[in-house]
Amino acid sequence: MHSEIRASRAFDGVLVANRGEIALRVFRTAQAMGLRTVSVYSEADAGMPHARGADAAVCIGPAAAAKSYLDIGRLIDAARRTGAQAVHPGYGFLSESAAFARACADAGLIFIGPSPEAIADMGDKARAKQIMAGCGVPCIPGYDGAEQDEVTLAREAARIGWPVMVKAIAGGGGKGLRRVDTPDQLPEALRAARSEALKAFGNGTLMLEKAVVNPRHIEVQVFGDSLGNVIYLGDRDCSIQRRHQKVIEEAPAPGLSDELRARMGAAAVRAAHAVRYEGAGTVEFMLDAQGEFHFLEMNTRLQVEHPVTEMCTGLDLVEWQIRIARGEPLPMQQHDVVLHGHAIEARVYAEDPAANFLPQTGCLTIWQPPQGTGLRVDSALAAGAQVSTHYDPMIAKLVAHGLDRETARLRLLRAIDGFAIGGLRHNLSFLRRCASNPAFAAAALDTSFIDRQAPTLACDQHPSRTLVAVAAAMVQSRASEGIAPELRHWHSRPGRPQPLSLRVGATVARLRVAVSGQSFDLTDDEGNLRVELLDHAGDLLSVRVDGLDLALHAAWSGDELDLVLGTEGWRFIEAVATPTSAIQAQRTQVTAPMPGHVVEVRCIDGAQVQAGDIVLVLEAMKMEHQIEAPASGRIRQLSTVPGQQIGMRQVLFEVDTDTASPAAEVTA
Repeated sequence: MHSEIRASRAFDGVLVANRGEIALRVFRTAQAMGLRTVSVYSEADAGMPHARGADAAVCIGPAAAAKSYLDIGRLIDAARRTGAQAVHPGYGFLSESAAFARACADAGLIFIGPSPEAIADMGDKARAKQIMAGCGVPCIPGYDGAEQDEVTLAREAARIGWPVMVKAIAGGGGKGLRRVDTPDQLPEALRAARSEALKAFGNGTLMLEKAVVNPRHIEVQVFGDSLGNVIYLGDRDCSIQRRHQKVIEEAPAPGLSDELRARMGAAAVRAAHAVRYEGAGTVEFMLDAQGEFHFLEMNTRLQVEHPVTEMCTGLDLVEWQIRIARGEPLPMQQHDVVLHGHAIEARVYAEDPAANFLPQTGCLTIWQPPQGTGLRVDSALAAGAQVSTHYDPMIAKLVAHGLDRETARLRLLRAIDGFAIGGLRHNLSFLRRCASNPAFAAAALDTSFIDRQAPTLACDQHPSRTLVAVAAAMVQSRASEGIAPELRHWHSRPGRPQPLSLRVGATVARLRVAVSGQSFDLTDDEGNLRVELLDHAGDLLSVRVDGLDLALHAAWSGDELDLVLGTEGWRFIEAVATPTSAIQAQRTQVTAPMPGHVVEVRCIDGAQVQAGDIVLVLEAMKMEHQIEAPASGRIRQLSTVPGQQIGMRQVLFEVDTDTASPAAEVTA
């Protein structure tokens, strides 16, 4: 089917205007096709794998995305300096920017993606709905008018009927999106959605849609070429979401009839034809309980979850993008598309599920991705890498494929158990609970799955007794290093247990430890445990706990110990007791969970608050995070102001509690 490449669209060098795993993903295919590759990186990413994964690399500015990965001028200049004739945008950042696609064209560069006009039409959600309605694609009722004042939006919301969705017309990735169930929630939802949209997309215009209650989120992968051909490569279910951000995706969408798949595929193809679409795109639908589907949006780029489609079709979607950008026709026709088996992808995030999924930052002291049959891991990290506040907290994608859904699910669970991450909190345990949940196993999927199953998905807020015991043995063993072997375990009263306190998170574990060589007899509130340290090579640790042999990952960072056992990972440090005054004992200190800046302060120093009241709003990792009062009492030491930069674990405020309690520190 291939015709000769048009001379005007030929290229042999590609700059990837992105970072992390998607940059490495594009490099891999481009290099296999014989193309020269160029990476760009910010000053914060100088040591990251994507900065070294291409044939040439250009530093494009400071850590802040606005001054590097979102700076069109710097990206165009990097392409010119390195002789790259084409630009691949990846996903996120400028991948759906019509201005960037247009700037590439104006500079004589080939943008590996759709036309600026198609991006603009589909990027404006209000305009996209109008186009879809015009070509017969079902749409959700709503309001997309120019009047943006609160009175008008409140009136339109009441007309549509509660609940409604507040959506940024330029939104994506859950940013600028809020569900509103009652009229009194609307003002705050409008403020937050507009604020996020302005920061993320530079456009605060909002629209309203009738909320489809408990729908499934189904998307269709489409491809178009410059000759006007469009086909679709199956569908995906992306219903497992948290805060409107996808967590687990799979292909094909389970439980759909052949007739429904065909109708959704045909609608997606009509949508692409309507804007003369070229390249990879995804048409997203909401599927209600009655089996009716409605247009949600079109993503004019490669999706994060494209690997599940690749594993089921055997196709390289990045290669398709490059060939289409060179002017080639689609490599196959619709009747040639055949799906094999089932694939499930889980997104691994640097976040703490036990602390309302707050994003985490820090150094990865342990990083060991899993291996296995039917498994793919897309990531761009290694031990020693820094996860910063400047970029998205997704750190890896786990993709499992099998002949059927159950095989893929079991392989995914095995992969989750085999992924060792230390140095910061992550969501592996949460992912395991999702994928092993009986409702998920039965493919009972909808966008309220995580909220509905919350009690069964809740992650442990404290380390297991086994992990605490191993940590105590490791800390006690290290304390004897540097002492002559014959004196290491000498004590004036041999065999007498010694007290040991370990700080983990905001809590302290207290034990008594008796040492005999590399065996440690520990006593805690639940009784006795014996830990034997067998071997420690690199970050691999072999231990025996009450006769049970275990393999862990362990790494020291100064005086702090990171331990990983399966999906469980915690950081321990020996706690030193310090006296506190009676006044200190009545105060709960709230510290910043990550670096960021203050968006809004809702209290004044000295104000009386109830537990759960919002004290301030912190922005980090492209999202707003509400910092709540952890207890009822009076606010003290609140000195932050809007716009102020906040450091990791910086004290934000204290709460004088109503009754005396042990002094505590709470990371918001």
